[in-house]
Amino acid sequence: MQINAEGTVVEELVRAAAASPSGRAGKTVHGGSGRILGQTLIALNRGAALDDNPNPAETTFLVIRGRVRLTADGESTTGGPFDLLPVPADDDYDLEVIEDAVVLITVARHSD
Repeated sequence: MQINAEGTVVEELVRAAAASPSGRAGKTVHGGSGRILGQTLIALNRGAALDDNPNPAETTFLVIRGRVRLTADGESTTGGPFDLLPVPADDDYDLEVIEDAVVLITVARHSD
């Protein structure tokens, strides 16, 4: 699957987020439930948030479009297109959307 800032899957998610009461829409692009590695493409409208999320092991956000603010471990980092934002290990995190955004979240979970 090709993912770029103007690609079809990105545009579909942006439209779905705009129509959603939560202001967000996502699609798993690799792995998922029961797998160690999971990658999900998420479109979020300005003002939407992913908050109080536990970090199960290792998590990163790759900003594809827009601007977001990641807060974890008492520190905030702002990211724009093609910035990679790592989440500190084993910390809860919040992702706030400053400008309509699309992010690729990658999660590596502990194996059982």
